[in-house]
Parts: sequence; C-alpha cells; structure tokens
Amino acid sequence: MELDGLPEPAALMAHLGMSGQLLVEEPAAPDEKHLKVRLTLSDMPDAPAELRFVDQRIFGGMFLSALTATSDGGPGGAGSMSKFIPQAAAHIARDVLDPVRSAEDLYTSLRKKTTQLKRAILDQEVISGVGNIYADEALWAAGLSGLRNTATIRRFEVTLLNEALIDVMTRALEAGGTSFDSLYVNVNGASGYFSRSLNAYGREGEPCLRCLEQGRQSLIRRDPFMGRSSYSCPVCQPRPRRIPR
Repeated sequence: MELDGLPEPAALMAHLGMSGQLLVEEPAAPDEKHLKVRLTLSDMPDAPAELRFVDQRIFGGMFLSALTATSDGGPGGAGSMSKFIPQAAAHIARDVLDPVRSAEDLYTSLRKKTTQLKRAILDQEVISGVGNIYADEALWAAGLSGLRNTATIRRFEVTLLNEALIDVMTRALEAGGTSFDSLYVNVNGASGYFSRSLNAYGREGEPCLRCLEQGRQSLIRRDPFMGRSSYSCPVCQPRPRRIPR
C-alpha cells in the first residue's frame, strides 16, 4: 500500500509470517484475541473502517519501506501504473497473475537454474505467489514432475506450466483460497474452499483423475519435500532418471 504525506515516498508492507492475518473490520467489531496492529482506513461514510493485523505466533509484522524503481521498467504490480516498488520487495519476482509477466520470462528464469522444477517455482526470485499446494496442483495440471531439472525444461513445457499456474491461482482466488483451519481466511474472515477442487495435493492413495478418465489406473503418491509433502501421479507425471538437488 503506497502512502502519501510522508517526507519520502514509502509503502506500508505486511509480512504474514506463519500465522498472520490482515482483516478489514468495523470499529464496533470485537478485538481478535491476537490483534497486534489497528489502522484506521478512512473517515468517509460507508468506507471500511479498520485494517487489523492479527498474528498468533508473532512471526509476522508491518513496516514502512522506501520505494525504488522496478528492475524492468514496468508497473510495480497489477492495478498500479507506478513504476516503483517497495525496496523490501525489490528482490521478489513478479506474481503469477501480474499481466506484465509472460511465459517467456518464466522460461528464462527457470533455465538460469539447475535445480528441481518444484523448488524453482517456489523460489520467490523466480516467480512469486506460488505456495506448496498450488505448485503441486499446477505441476499435475501441466503433467510435469516437480523433480525435473530446470536446466532441461523446454519452452512448450513452460508454456503449459505457466498456463496451469495462472489457472490454478485464478480458481483458488475465486474460491477464497485453501483453508484447513481458522488461520487461513480472507480479509473478511471467511474461509476458502479451493480444497474441494484439489486434484493432487492431499490425495495420497486415491486414483489420479486424469488417468482415470483415460482408462489408466494409477494412485497419487506422496513424497517428503523440504519438510513438507509433494503429491503427484507416477504415471502422467513421470519422474526423471536423474534428480537434481
């Protein structure tokens, strides 16, 4: 959020950490148990009154960051024509749904790496906005193994992956995200229901829906991944012979 009236141009930044929430509330609404920051948004009639930062584990925070020019000369983000971005976020790549970003940009970034494909698309300096669940869903949709070496990825495969990422994130936003407990809510405090549309994540031992449609029998497998889990189909997302670190 870019701010006016400061000695130097700056933006208000929020880092949610592991349990942070940004909620839009009216002043009469009772305070949340772990409320840390309360900001008055507007004194205009019918305008949302407060932005509240709630954080149970206190790993997140809010702070001001000076602005700096974008590295590619494009707008700082969707919905803004300003060619500046908060300095604290300048190292972060463009979001999946940023209209300035392209499949070719993703291809170029991936080919500069020599690592597993899933690790790369979770890297905020390659592309931002992709979490573990959505990475699994996009890789499944594109028919690609997250264990593929980014140095071997081909343009048409990146085009498929890029389209899958955009589709998954668009549908997830429309569904309000993926809520497994009360920590995962939107700004109005409502839970998301994208979990009802998952094709890979959390479906260990269940039939792969794509293989089922094509008359094949395969079960979704779960593999440990960076302290979490990865879910994929061993048939339509074939693993590479050599797996990079």
